[in-house]
Amino acid sequence: MEPTSGQFLMTLDSSVMNVSMATVAADVGTTITGIQTAITLYTLVMATLMITGGKVGAIMGRRRAFGVGLVVYGAGSLTTALAPDLTVLLLGWSLLEGIGAALIMPAIVSLVAANFPPERRTAAYGLVAAAGAMAVALGPLLGGAVTTFASWRYVFAGEVVIVAAILAVLRKVQDVPSSRVRLDLVGSGLSVLGLGALVYGVLRSSEWGWVLPKPGGPQLMGLSPVIWLLLTGLVVTYGFLRWETHLANAGREPLLDPTLLRNRQLSGGLSMFFAQFLVQAGVFFTVPLFLSVVLELSALETGLRILPLSVALVLAGAGIPKFRPQANPRRVVRTGLGSMIVGILILVAGMDPDSNAAVVMIPMLFMGLGLGALSSQLGAVTVSAVPDSQSAEVGGLQNTATNLGASLGTALIGSVLIATLTTSVVASIENNPAVPASVQQRASTELADGVPFLSTTQLQDALESAGVTGPAADAVVDVNSDARLDALRVALALTALLAVASLFATGRVSARAVGSPVREDHSPTEGAAAG
Repeated sequence: MEPTSGQFLMTLDSSVMNVSMATVAADVGTTITGIQTAITLYTLVMATLMITGGKVGAIMGRRRAFGVGLVVYGAGSLTTALAPDLTVLLLGWSLLEGIGAALIMPAIVSLVAANFPPERRTAAYGLVAAAGAMAVALGPLLGGAVTTFASWRYVFAGEVVIVAAILAVLRKVQDVPSSRVRLDLVGSGLSVLGLGALVYGVLRSSEWGWVLPKPGGPQLMGLSPVIWLLLTGLVVTYGFLRWETHLANAGREPLLDPTLLRNRQLSGGLSMFFAQFLVQAGVFFTVPLFLSVVLELSALETGLRILPLSVALVLAGAGIPKFRPQANPRRVVRTGLGSMIVGILILVAGMDPDSNAAVVMIPMLFMGLGLGALSSQLGAVTVSAVPDSQSAEVGGLQNTATNLGASLGTALIGSVLIATLTTSVVASIENNPAVPASVQQRASTELADGVPFLSTTQLQDALESAGVTGPAADAVVDVNSDARLDALRVALALTALLAVASLFATGRVSARAVGSPVREDHSPTEGAAAG
């Protein structure tokens, strides 16, 4: 029960933050880009420290690591609840909660293995996945209600209470004994630096430019810092993999066993976990913005509109294993991706200046069914790919893949959205004769650094404060309305493209249901041919 509660807790605040972005941004005095940074860094901290967290758990014991992680996570939740500005929000939510989660989530996999017999583990892992799905389902509604009628801060304060309750009964959980292993500090440092540079580069691309620096932006040797961050990240990540291989060949203890990455079933499952959360993050970043900023719905109304996705996700995630336990995992995953692609494309087609909140209902159902289909298969596929003794390492890899996908998805889709918005607004204002020259000049000099994603009401208030009224103000508002929809369409179209590209990796997902007998005539090349 405690590992399940931990999984629920880890997933809850991300879904809460997504529907409350506009409110949180206004409350801590930042922009949507600032909240995008917080979301990205939260998942990035988890992604970069997850493998290290799993190894620390092996050294100190899983139950103790789970407990220490809960204490750190609770401290982060309390800090977030009291955050007066973006800096404290980053410290509490992105850093402390991220570090706590990096200790908790790998321990969950091992504690489930220790507390359930082999014949019940698949159901237990399914229960953990269901807890995450329930958090996705309840998060938007709970967060929306609390944010609308009280404050988003109460959600994080409530997490502190949940942490205390789990700690009070943690001794009832059977522990996994600690192991005499050494922590690979060099490998840990390389993994953090490599992955961190990659994601941070993508995150800053809208402000600095991908290759050529934007006017007035930083540059290094004539190029944008983004391209250097990406190159550095790739080189350091390659160095990390070579270092781990060196340690394994020398008979020493690597942070990551390189042979795991050569396991076809495991690598296929990890690839799809990465793809699922990459696409999911893109949708969860853009759709709440459309509802809360473009349509100016409250956080509760935003959560209600996202509820069909959450319900469909839970139904598909729980229903497929129950009614089709021997379903072909590869076919289910491909069907799930197809459903997600259809949902995103319907959403792109339905976005126009006269659209209302009802336009997201059918796309959210398709998205939820697709995400549920993937969730129903991938956990069992990865865990069953290796012996129980390596379950903790697989847990670390699985959580690294999901959080890296979520981090890159938020950074990439958010950056493309802001960059498109900036370009569209600047071009439209400069070419609009109804906009005075003084306003056009401000657009070319100030807005080129990144236009904030503003609602019509927010923009009208800002224009009035700046003394811009009449036809000029109306023209700027119209430009902003069109540019917002253009940016959302481009961001969602890119999300659909990423989902389509993910289909090419499904050939590595096992075609045999976990637990089903292996056919005697199965040849090594059969799986590749089927893919």
